[in-house]
Amino acid sequence: MQKIRQRFRYPLILLRQLVKTDFKLRYQGSVLGYVWSLLRPLAIFVILYVVFTKFLEIGKDIPHYPVYLLLGIVFWNFFIEITTGNVSVIVSSSDLIRKINFPKYVIIFANSVSALINLAFNLVVVAFFMYINDVQLRSEALLLPILILELFAFALALGFFLSAAFVRFRDITYIWDVIVQGAFYATPLLYPLSMVPVSAAKIILLNPVAQIVQDARYVLITDQSQTISSVYQNGRMRLVPIAIVTVSILVATIYFRSRSRFFAEEV
Repeated sequence: MQKIRQRFRYPLILLRQLVKTDFKLRYQGSVLGYVWSLLRPLAIFVILYVVFTKFLEIGKDIPHYPVYLLLGIVFWNFFIEITTGNVSVIVSSSDLIRKINFPKYVIIFANSVSALINLAFNLVVVAFFMYINDVQLRSEALLLPILILELFAFALALGFFLSAAFVRFRDITYIWDVIVQGAFYATPLLYPLSMVPVSAAKIILLNPVAQIVQDARYVLITDQSQTISSVYQNGRMRLVPIAIVTVSILVATIYFRSRSRFFAEEV
């Protein structure tokens, strides 16, 4: 334990300082400061809620649809903040990388931990909306931290891979933007999964983000939320997204470690 503590002591100190610096710089010069971490998803939620419920009349059959929609948006923003935020983070930290010898993975973790803190703030807002919408908590809500951990691990793996790839291939930003746009509409964030044919729903739920969002809605808001287990009528299918997350972590770790030794020369 002493050797482990000594090995990770410096990276943890650096991680803490980078997280503090990131938060200070993110809202520097802003009048509202940290409040924007709450206002931004709320503003998006209000716009989408008005458009989809008042004009398109989507979600009227879903219990507590406003909270159902808000939770999906919060989880999606968390995923995007980690992945998109980490694409160019190695290149933007080029001065630090050239001057100091330290584990490069700390930069990715720092940006991701900042996103995790923002998620905690946003979940407080979700809890408030649950209260005013009279959403009854069930024992399944205890599974929410596991789903957050799964989403964090998947987003972090993609963040490691994208950041390392961007050092060599600067087109990654544009490619990822296109993928994100397509994934936004392919993930049941704005519409109930029941609107999609079963054959399409089975494919959609193989995406770990879609599976996590639907599971989170199920355990936290309503048991009428369709999950990968209910769509396939087979609980073992839950292992497929987990396998995708696991493979993503392994591939990203191997790729990042193989490329990190060249960052100082290429950034």
